[in-house]
Amino acid sequence: MTHGPLDNSYTLCYITYMGIVKISDELHDELRKASQVFDRSLNSQAEHWIKIGMLAELHPSINYEEIRNLLLTYPDLSIEKIIKKVRIK
Repeated sequence: MTHGPLDNSYTLCYITYMGIVKISDELHDELRKASQVFDRSLNSQAEHWIKIGMLAELHPSINYEEIRNLLLTYPDLSIEKIIKKVRIK
C-alpha cells in the first residue's frame, strides 16, 4: 500500500525558519516574563517589541502611545504598510 498526500495514515509537519536572532540571557528572561504578562507567545512578544522599536527608531516624531495605537489599529499589517497607510513623517 502506498501513501499519497491525502492519506490520513500519517501526518507531515512543515517547519519554516526565517532565521535565528541571538539575544542575551537577560533579555530572553525579560521577553519570557513579558510574554506571560501580556498572554503572547515568546515569538509574538519579540515581534511586538521589534515593531515598536522599528517605528520608534524610523519615526522619532511619534510617541509610544501613537505607536501602540497604530499597532492596535493595524495588527495584521507590516511596519512598511502601516507607514504607507498613515503617511508617518
